[in-house]
Amino acid sequence: MQYVMLIVGFIMLIKGADLFVDGSSGLAKRLHVPTMAIGLTVVAMGTSLPEAAVSVSAAVQGRNDMALSNALGSNMFNILAVVGVCAMIAPISIKKSTLLHEFPMSVIVVGVLLAMGLIGNSVDRIDGIILIGLFLVFMFYTVTAAKRSRISESAEPVTRRIMPGGQCAFLIIFGAAAIGFGGYFTVDSAARIARSFGISENVIGLTIVAVGTSLPELFTSIVAAKKRETDLALGNVIGSNIFNILFVLGSASVISPISFLRNNMIDSIALIAMSILTVCFCAEKRRLRRWEGAAMAAVYIGYIIYITVRA
Repeated sequence: MQYVMLIVGFIMLIKGADLFVDGSSGLAKRLHVPTMAIGLTVVAMGTSLPEAAVSVSAAVQGRNDMALSNALGSNMFNILAVVGVCAMIAPISIKKSTLLHEFPMSVIVVGVLLAMGLIGNSVDRIDGIILIGLFLVFMFYTVTAAKRSRISESAEPVTRRIMPGGQCAFLIIFGAAAIGFGGYFTVDSAARIARSFGISENVIGLTIVAVGTSLPELFTSIVAAKKRETDLALGNVIGSNIFNILFVLGSASVISPISFLRNNMIDSIALIAMSILTVCFCAEKRRLRRWEGAAMAAVYIGYIIYITVRA
């Protein structure tokens, strides 16, 4: 029965996120928000709602290992597997502004989390408030940048279909509800399955739950890559990673302080290293080629093997 509930939870997470993104994107289009801003905010937050639901549900239930490992595992999956697979489908061109601003932000926020964990061996409520505050700063920066680009956006002819406001609201509310219930079912069933096999919740959070809750990012970015919407694909990944650390873990730690263990430190350092590796790949010709994407996907497989063996 727990396996059935786990599958049901994943389906609700994925479908709920899909509906939420559709509604939120429709609302963003009504507000004339440009593509990169949609990727960094609306799409990123929409596809990251499963991680938020799982981590917050885990914090409420006192399963803080699951909350932290899910966020770190999801970010590792995003930066290596999602970007890697997208590059294998179609080489990704990287804008200079993305290399100079958004990518460094995603690395810095993990560094902030690592520093907080090393200082007190936990991410407590004060740390959580600081992380949420940094998230608000990031949102302010993104919205400000979006406003600067609205002038050029408004000059372009409107050819895309604008979703009615009522339909946007329905999809957002229904999608959020599905995500909330799906998050609860996923955490509860995954924790029970982990205990029955004697596997730590940290490993389950870093693998099964992290990959499952990151499927919306994967599907969204793959579709974007196929359509040559690289801004949306990269904005989704970078925005999701920032959202996971600042808002998801910030909210979870405010609810219940999270212990920061040795393995969490290793995973945080590995995430920083892999993010820098991605930047190095992209910086050479401002382009992520197929073989580099394949290398990134291979590194992720190696990482999964490592965390499974270390358990």
